Amino acid sequence: MKVQNKWIRAAIPALLLHCSIGTVYCWSIFSQEIAEHIGFSKSATEWAFSFAIFFLGMSAAFLGNVVEKDIHRSSLIASICFAAGMAGTGFFIWYGGNHKGSILALIGIYICYGFIMGIGLGTGYLSPVKTLMLWFQDRKGLATGLAVAGFGAAKAIASPIMQAMLDSLGKETGIYKMFFILAGVYFVMMFAGHLLLAKPEGWHEPASQEKGARAMDVIKTKPVVFIGIWLMFYINITCGLALISQEKMIIKCIGLAGMAGVLASVTAVFNAGGRLGFSAWADTMKDRNTVYKIMIILSIAATGLVIVTQGIAKMGQPTILMVLVLILLFVVNAGYGGGFSNVPTLLSDHYGMQNISAIHGITLSAWAIAGLTGNQLATFIVNHVGSFSDISDGHGGTISVNPAGYQAVLYVTVGLYVVALLCSFLLVGGGKKKTAK
Repeated sequence: MKVQNKWIRAAIPALLLHCSIGTVYCWSIFSQEIAEHIGFSKSATEWAFSFAIFFLGMSAAFLGNVVEKDIHRSSLIASICFAAGMAGTGFFIWYGGNHKGSILALIGIYICYGFIMGIGLGTGYLSPVKTLMLWFQDRKGLATGLAVAGFGAAKAIASPIMQAMLDSLGKETGIYKMFFILAGVYFVMMFAGHLLLAKPEGWHEPASQEKGARAMDVIKTKPVVFIGIWLMFYINITCGLALISQEKMIIKCIGLAGMAGVLASVTAVFNAGGRLGFSAWADTMKDRNTVYKIMIILSIAATGLVIVTQGIAKMGQPTILMVLVLILLFVVNAGYGGGFSNVPTLLSDHYGMQNISAIHGITLSAWAIAGLTGNQLATFIVNHVGSFSDISDGHGGTISVNPAGYQAVLYVTVGLYVVALLCSFLLVGGGKKKTAK
């Protein structure tokens, strides 16, 4: 007898999948160690993370049809690719440690962490989303928010564990051993999610639907709306990544170097909380697009306050300016997370549940492109505006920061947020909430 319970068949497997693949955001925990171990610069190894996010979006876009047709096949692909990519990354880190400066090691890490894991990320991210919306038809936002919150919370949960593993396994061998161990752990978690995941027994795909083949036809019924959602989603991710990629340095820059680790965990909580909170709140709204307007307006207001007060640029600023900068980081993280959890439900309100996995996958191409532009945009601005100076790192040493550069990033992001708000008002508009039939 099949178990027909929405928590066992949808919520728990979604969390098992998303809490595993969400650890891709732990890259910053061990990126420096990888660079030193294989004999390359940190900037060279950073591309592995960018490739992972790019192929996450691209695999979601191109494999959305596979997810639409068979969630068991797609969740199995996700489990195998993510674990294999992680194990392969461990192998090439080991190889690079024995052959310092080997280009083969660097390319191997790009392929394993970027391409192979990227496929696992994209299919794993999509697989539980439609299933959740079918099981929780009256609270679709809460359901998808719960899973996507797992993706966002994965970094906060896994980061201290990974750091402890690196410390206990030894500096020379710990980095690649950690990848081998985690590959096994995450495969077990994801495979368990794969076995449990199932659509409601009474759900049947529309008879007229060629599964996954008509997604573009559905999008073409409201092309302007889709363009608006895509642009809004892309801008929100780009702005979020631009600020999040610099947040540790910003925290240190405003005089809170000793609390940088704790505050980074707090911002991760806001990221996860925004995914769950904003999507659950949207369930109570007549028009789900309203929550995007709220998130974007809050981001504009918080960014504008720090721009007007020059909160980052003023070294040794009073407490009130520190608070404004922290509010900015919290708001942007929450809005960044909320953008992810609300996109599938917003799409379903406009296009219905027909081919929603494929349509959602195509929309995630925005994430792929933002993954290549968000961090790089901020890095370019910081490297070309203002100048670096040394300050205390809070542990007896010094670090180099560029307050004027971090401040300049805000001028670009606030402009982009305004464009996103215009997209929300002028292109997306309102959408009547639809339920699966």
